[in-house]
Amino acid sequence: MGQRLTQIATRTGDNGSTGLGDNTRVSKSSLRVHAMGDVDELNSHIGVLLCEDIPESVRLLLVEIQHQLFNLGGELSIPGFELLKPEAVLALDAALAEHNEALPRLQEFILPAGSRGASLAHVCRTVARRAERAVVALEGQETLKDTPRQYLNRLSDLLFVLARVLNRYRSDGTVGDDVYWKSERLALSTAAQALAR
Repeated sequence: MGQRLTQIATRTGDNGSTGLGDNTRVSKSSLRVHAMGDVDELNSHIGVLLCEDIPESVRLLLVEIQHQLFNLGGELSIPGFELLKPEAVLALDAALAEHNEALPRLQEFILPAGSRGASLAHVCRTVARRAERAVVALEGQETLKDTPRQYLNRLSDLLFVLARVLNRYRSDGTVGDDVYWKSERLALSTAAQALAR
């Protein structure tokens, strides 16, 4: 990657442009900068989630994800460069399979709520989806590798699953649960089934 930062306030962005890793300058409103910013925001939200009381296995997973998101941001900052490897997507697939296996089958919609850790994981999930949309928009203008899009898509799925894991986790050993959507239609259907018995 380009030179390491030796100072932060360079004032070179005062004109509304920013420098990429290949030393070119682009508008701060460009699709590439939007994608970089969304990935950076996602990484920052995960940093907040890491401040919570969470299982050590989830903590280690999120720290590794932060490193991979930094790789993704670096890749986005240098057109044509590759930093995020396909193996990173496979690692998310493995984590998804592992954590999903321990959860009860989901039969109803859930709300982005519950414990603070789970709620923060849902925030991370929605930012991951926005970052994915930004990468897809950039792909409409420039050629990108498949891995960035695939990684963000898989990561948002994993964050949904981790939110469910965190809703069940309690440091005192008790077990919590998801917060289920109270659908009027679902309630009427359930009541009708009860009457038909």
